[in-house]
Amino acid sequence: MQQILRAALAACGLAAASACALAQTPYPAAPITLVVPFAAGSGTDSVARTLGQKLAERLGQPVLVDNRPGANAQLGAQFVAKARPDGYTLFMATNTSHSANPALYGNLKYDPIKDFTPVARVGELPFALAVHPSVPARSLTELIAHARAHPGRLSYATPNSTSLVAMESIKQITGIDILGVPYRSSPQAMADLVGGQVQVYVVDLGSGRSMLTSDKLRTLGVTTTQPSALLPGVPPIGRVVKGFDLTSWNGIFGPAGMPPGVVQRLHAELQAVLAEKETQDKLAQIGFQVWPSKTPEAFARYVAEQLAHWRGLIQQAGIRPE
Repeated sequence: MQQILRAALAACGLAAASACALAQTPYPAAPITLVVPFAAGSGTDSVARTLGQKLAERLGQPVLVDNRPGANAQLGAQFVAKARPDGYTLFMATNTSHSANPALYGNLKYDPIKDFTPVARVGELPFALAVHPSVPARSLTELIAHARAHPGRLSYATPNSTSLVAMESIKQITGIDILGVPYRSSPQAMADLVGGQVQVYVVDLGSGRSMLTSDKLRTLGVTTTQPSALLPGVPPIGRVVKGFDLTSWNGIFGPAGMPPGVVQRLHAELQAVLAEKETQDKLAQIGFQVWPSKTPEAFARYVAEQLAHWRGLIQQAGIRPE
């Protein structure tokens, strides 16, 4: 027993020494993990992999994308919130984890403000409302009319808070009755929309663009205030549904307590990555709009503002916390 105890203490000592040595080495001195709270193939995953590759080139260390989907981004957020705040574990967050979840869940096991260090806003990922061709609607106005004439007959997929809040806002504003069906991932939800198991889905352009422009679906609206060049002729939802106002944002966080110098280094490198035309062009292919924050402090203020904004959206949509 004493030998086991001595071995355990020795291992702890080695681990502490290793952590101390890493902290004293100029950052970064080891690979960085970028946690994505959604499945591979999602829009957020695509953005994270593009940024991770470019960031690795600038930092001289690998940036490893770690997909931890589940519980509407809660699993990934909880993992990062508990990680060592040394800059080697980062979080590719969205409005789901840091704006919507606090109003959607009554027993959220992380605090989006207290448990994280804001590093940099990255941009906006547009979403689009699509229907299965079996739905006799070729415009959002026709979809609303059809749903009113057939209450409770249509269903929509909801793998994330943007899909959920977008559809519930539309329902509340227009008075239509469509059933929400929860999904674990965007690719699974898209597969069921194409298969006709659900008839409506507000999907991010990153994971759904190929289907949104095919004859397998009919795309009726985008969540952005302006039309998307990737979906010619598709109007913003807000032009038809008055009062609809939803922005899906992405940003990089670390655990609370990160060293200011590390935060500033990461923010500066991300700014440089986002300023590259190659990065912007690659992200534009999935509809992502680069929208960086000027400073980590400016990003922190934006996060607080969006937290209040989404709480209002969710309350107005009549969504009760789980």
